[in-house]
Amino acid sequence: MRLVIQRSKEAKVTVDGKVTGSIDNGLVILVGITHQDTQKDAAFLAEKAANLRIFEEETGKMNLSLLDVGGEVLSVSQFTLYGDCRKGRRPNFMDAAKPDHAQAIYEAFNRLLAEKGLKVETGVFGAMMDVQLTNDGPVTLILDSK
Repeated sequence: MRLVIQRSKEAKVTVDGKVTGSIDNGLVILVGITHQDTQKDAAFLAEKAANLRIFEEETGKMNLSLLDVGGEVLSVSQFTLYGDCRKGRRPNFMDAAKPDHAQAIYEAFNRLLAEKGLKVETGVFGAMMDVQLTNDGPVTLILDSK
């Protein structure tokens, strides 16, 4: 399981002209899932994302977590995180999980974040989405459960 985490001042996802999720201060998390990912991967990364100290305290040092600052999450499924571009000019998506498996793990990840008391907004699994955000910092990190 792979996450691209972006610290954001505001963000929203739109599907067919309708906003399906929006947040103020928090994290935009792009979520990619591969075939062998399990609920354990979802739990590991939900814990990591919620507690990662990437928000600044008064001194400007990144020492606060999403939970510490009362931030929100905009979670967006993104199978392209498992695109392999090593050969040719077109990405190969063979490492991305099949939709049924990926959706179950994605929903578990979101549920685990919500169970920590976080507000979790989402896009629409499998849909074409427009994602807008103001990246704060900018701070962008990649987490992998392996």
